[in-house]
Amino acid sequence: MKHPLKKILWPALALLGLALGPTPAAHAQATAAATRRYFVYFKDKAGTPYALSQPQAFLSARALARRSRQGIAVRARDLPVNPAYLAQVRAVSGRPQVVYTSRWLNGAVLACDSATLVQVQQLPAVASAQLLSLRPPLTPGAAPAVVPTPTPPAPTTPRATYGKAYAQNQLIGAVAMHDAGYRGEGMQIAIFDAGFPGADRITALQAVQTQNRVASTRNFVDGGRSVYLRNSHGTNCLSTIGAELPGYFVGTAPHATFHLCITEDVNSESPMEEANWLAAAEYADSVGVDVISSSLGYNTFDYAPLSHTYADLTGRTTIASRAALGAARAGIVVVNSAGNDGGNAWHYIGVPADADSIISVGAVDSLRNHAGFSSYGPTADGRLKPTLSTMGVASAVLNAAGTAVRGNGTSYACPELAGLVAGFWQANPTLTAQQVIAALEKGASQAQSPDNTLGFGIPNFATAYNLLHPATPLATTGVAGESPLAVFPNPSHLDELMLAVPPSLRGQVLRVRLLDVRGAVLSEQQLPASPAATVALRLPARRLAPGAYQCVVQPVAGGKAQTVRFVRQ
Repeated sequence: MKHPLKKILWPALALLGLALGPTPAAHAQATAAATRRYFVYFKDKAGTPYALSQPQAFLSARALARRSRQGIAVRARDLPVNPAYLAQVRAVSGRPQVVYTSRWLNGAVLACDSATLVQVQQLPAVASAQLLSLRPPLTPGAAPAVVPTPTPPAPTTPRATYGKAYAQNQLIGAVAMHDAGYRGEGMQIAIFDAGFPGADRITALQAVQTQNRVASTRNFVDGGRSVYLRNSHGTNCLSTIGAELPGYFVGTAPHATFHLCITEDVNSESPMEEANWLAAAEYADSVGVDVISSSLGYNTFDYAPLSHTYADLTGRTTIASRAALGAARAGIVVVNSAGNDGGNAWHYIGVPADADSIISVGAVDSLRNHAGFSSYGPTADGRLKPTLSTMGVASAVLNAAGTAVRGNGTSYACPELAGLVAGFWQANPTLTAQQVIAALEKGASQAQSPDNTLGFGIPNFATAYNLLHPATPLATTGVAGESPLAVFPNPSHLDELMLAVPPSLRGQVLRVRLLDVRGAVLSEQQLPASPAATVALRLPARRLAPGAYQCVVQPVAGGKAQTVRFVRQ
């Protein structure tokens, strides 16, 4: 790295194939043919064989379902590039290679020399071209060896359960989120980064692998699907979300499903990496991802004439920011690190953190103080940034060897928050992506007085949840040392459930209600006063369908209701 705070990585230390990275063979051919990469924009999509009435040809069923839930129509910008235009490009003498295409920007990344580009620009279908990079990516190095993780002792407290990751989870209410039963089940998160060496082998991420929760891998730098190589920054970020080894390390959404994408080439700094980000975002859209976590940012490039200026931070100027906005328009919650330039001459957020309708994440320490390196807003057009902030000073992460270490940067604040977003959306599945963002803003520490240092402040799961569900709030505090309210087995395929009653509720007459995810009451019963720690629940006469439910318990004599979630398989 040339400068650890300016480098893109922000730490201080056929169906769906249309937007994929190149195959290794095609990538090798392109590398041999030329050293430059260009983005070529087409004038239109006239004559395309794709139709809005048949979106299943270019979007997965999950992608269409995500849009349908949010009332988002498939539009002309979602149509793939006209294959006839690509055929015309490939027919140009000099044999330009199409690295990948873009639906949203209606263009293609080409590998060719400058003389060939001149011929491409003369094609009737071509509107313009933009230089992305002067050279191809370098070959990645070998991944480091994995060190066996010592068997942690059985945890006896929440702090011990989370290990070094406790503070960052507790700060944003992820511990309460997990206690309520939301750990990212059924949610899909795409992580854009520089590599994931060791992520397929280290102990705390083994459940992600053995439970087949790596839904896909894509390498937009080298081509193909190999991602457990290159720089370990991606492994660090993935661990803050997906790791789960009680007594050692637990992430914010350890039961989520992941799509791992390499978009960043740490050996160079160029707009080509923004094009990689665009390709990954369109891929994430096509496979139905819910949340994008990107600890990447851009402003200064190796070839100075291509560098951005503050005037570019409009959210609609640069390739990556336009891509982030496109993902937001498709119903994805985009979570991107704000940047680590707060103490530098640049001072401001980077690209694509300037994009509208996304969460740009600043950093604080465990005492909720702004991290000096965390970048500031506003955008060039005056919009507030960052959006939210969380722990990025001495954050706990796992390195490629599986060892829990600490690091600084909005890079780590970003995935911590992305995991919270996944769990919060899981808990509130009827919300749209923009409603999820608005709810987290409303429940954050500076909601009444947001600024361009911390944005709306530090979010909290329970606070945001309770604002949405005032009639069935989650407990934000508990009685020290007592076991929480719980329903078991959870998840369950049985037709009987047990309620674990905490000591503070025993000996009281209790009103117990079972609700579906929309808040409709399915059954209600009254439990007599009893010293028992567990009691059987009476289920509705009609068998519960598979899905998520809530159990709300409140003393009849008065007192705060407590809510616990359970899953019926």
